[in-house]
Amino acid sequence: MDKTEEKNFVFAIGRRKSSTAEVHLYKKDATVWGGTAVKKGEFFVNNKPALEYFGKSFEKTYREPLEITGMQDKLAVSVQVRGGGKMGQLEAAILAIARALDKIDREKFHSILKKKGMLTRDPRVRERRKVGMGGKSRRRKQSPKR
Repeated sequence: MDKTEEKNFVFAIGRRKSSTAEVHLYKKDATVWGGTAVKKGEFFVNNKPALEYFGKSFEKTYREPLEITGMQDKLAVSVQVRGGGKMGQLEAAILAIARALDKIDREKFHSILKKKGMLTRDPRVRERRKVGMGGKSRRRKQSPKR
């Protein structure tokens, strides 16, 4: 790629629990991995519309980073998520979108996203199961009384 040629997208990764989200924010209409055509203002997750993937109840949540920065109709969003459950994937996607927006214009968006806590990686993960704990992480087996 020529150094003067500008990329059509911004890429970022977000993680939460065991989920990983890779986000491409496109400045123009584009065809993404998998052959899906994405137009400005559209939001795709794993080549499905985000509304179909996450459901109606989480629509406000995954659009929040775009809305607080005023970029909801200026960018096309494509997210690839894997691992974990729906909530972990959703939170990983939000972190990745916030990081990508921060790359677009750090001076303008960083303080807004930081105040809302969207640039902070949540470090909490599932605790591993230990040997001799009766199948759980912290549970101890009951000892005999006598």
